[in-house]
Amino acid sequence: MKSNPVISKTYGSMLVYVLESNEQVGLEAAGRFADLILEKLRQQDRASVVLATGNSQLTFMSSLRAKKIPWDRVVVFHMDAYLGMSDQHSASFSRYIREKLVNYVHPATFYPMNGDAADANTEMKRYTELLQEFPPDICVLGIGENGHLAFNDPPADFETKEILKLVTLDRECRMQQVHEGHFPTIDDVPRQAITLTVPALLSAKHVLAVVPEVRKAKAVKAALEGPVTPNCPGSILRTKSNVEMFLDRESASLLTQE
Repeated sequence: MKSNPVISKTYGSMLVYVLESNEQVGLEAAGRFADLILEKLRQQDRASVVLATGNSQLTFMSSLRAKKIPWDRVVVFHMDAYLGMSDQHSASFSRYIREKLVNYVHPATFYPMNGDAADANTEMKRYTELLQEFPPDICVLGIGENGHLAFNDPPADFETKEILKLVTLDRECRMQQVHEGHFPTIDDVPRQAITLTVPALLSAKHVLAVVPEVRKAKAVKAALEGPVTPNCPGSILRTKSNVEMFLDRESASLLTQE
């Protein structure tokens, strides 16, 4: 079943869809992803994708698993990892990608980011080289409650030439992980992480921003109706014509433009 957008509107250079529910966001975004990946695979032998994790991506992941995609021609990356965390930890992002997608669709290759590597700089170099070997065709990302993209908390660096960097997570970012149920207290949330930079995320040929849920409404309003500023990393999205955003009624609830 295909869902129909309640609203489709351009903010800056970015097309935004507003759908009735979180489930319809997942369905619509997965359908768009499938269309794009099939188009790419008609033009080239292999496609590369970078995927987000987190509770806001769950309906997208479940809808994506149902799509008929030649996954044996798709290389999968993810965009961040807690420093020092094993991939066996329940909050591991590589574990999330495996459990929510890879174990179902069996892509050509899944390249996990190893947050518990002995040396973070060596790991970032390894992952950078892989991303350079397989430049992303599609990036699917969310927006954090503090406006972050991946783990680029405010103020984000919009100009860096680096593909990955080591970051210290701010309090609001870490509290989001507690609210989502991944950690019992803020003291249990790692303070540092490896993340793709904002320019690296936006370098993909197509970027799909999947941003449902009422807890994202404040960040969505700032990203779409506030100034374009590093203090709201998500605001950079509307300056890019290769980005499409998918909202539900709840995440769009604070928007004032018709």
